[in-house]
Amino acid sequence: MEVKLREKIAYGLGDAASSMFWKLFSMYLLFFYTDVFGISAVAAGTMFLITRIWDAFVDPVVGVMADRTSTKWGKFRPFLLWMIIPFGVMGVLTFTTPGFGETGKLIYAYVTYGLMMMVYSFINVPYASLLGVMSADPATRTELSSYRMTFAFGGSILVLLLVEPLVKLFGGADPTGQITNQAFGWTMTAIVFAVIAGTMFYATFAWTRERVKPIKEGNNSFADDLNDLKNNNAWWILLGAGIAALIFNSIRDGAAVYYFKYYVDKQQTLSSTLSLTTIYLVLGQIANIVGIIFVTPISNQIGKKMTYLGSMAIATMLSIAFYFMSPANV
Repeated sequence: MEVKLREKIAYGLGDAASSMFWKLFSMYLLFFYTDVFGISAVAAGTMFLITRIWDAFVDPVVGVMADRTSTKWGKFRPFLLWMIIPFGVMGVLTFTTPGFGETGKLIYAYVTYGLMMMVYSFINVPYASLLGVMSADPATRTELSSYRMTFAFGGSILVLLLVEPLVKLFGGADPTGQITNQAFGWTMTAIVFAVIAGTMFYATFAWTRERVKPIKEGNNSFADDLNDLKNNNAWWILLGAGIAALIFNSIRDGAAVYYFKYYVDKQQTLSSTLSLTTIYLVLGQIANIVGIIFVTPISNQIGKKMTYLGSMAIATMLSIAFYFMSPANV
């Protein structure tokens, strides 16, 4: 059966929803925790490390659970429906500032962010698996992947463009342009994104179909599946590379807002609502799109492994270059 345009768009909307919150977390959450929420950078960074390493082990478990799910809606689509409300609620709670002391706030941050990452896995892993059962045709799957990537970058750019204006709108600003109630501004902004993301996920659930029935080879138990992973050396290598890449991206992305606020002249803005931080982050997403275009031809020439290693080496050198730039090198 042919996959119609509406279904392709619906599938793309799922990654737009995921990317909105992922970009919000990766670019702004550390800044929120230190400058709005009120915990130290060391405490927040330690929490990110612990929860994300744990999350790396949660993902394959969620995949095994989804593979064993059987409902009238299929294996993977039900998770999109079941997790919409938890996804939105935890996203909002993560960007909510309670009136606790330092220890209470740190506990609150661990609980809300840890649960948010688990919910993210429960909705994102089945969403990624959905591609394999929407069509058996390789060409159609490739086209669906293109829709997914296009919408993912669209969701990321939407967040990066709207975050600062929304926080200013809801938080209010004094005559000097300083936000008067950042905590409220961030919570309301998270609510807006939660509603948008929830609507997108529901469209993905409602407008997509699972047509391919995965072939079941044997009756392995859940423990057998986990044991297969434990003895899979290639999986451990990729897991290590994935964790290292997450740490690298978290440091680089999380430092961007601080870099412009505390190092680059904060008065250098292009308009009252579009700061240098926003321009920098949006240009980064555009560069990602260009990179995606070159992935296939380059990897066809030198292989995926060398493309990955070479790209990480270049990214490392370019990141180091920021250390030697002056605030005037906009």
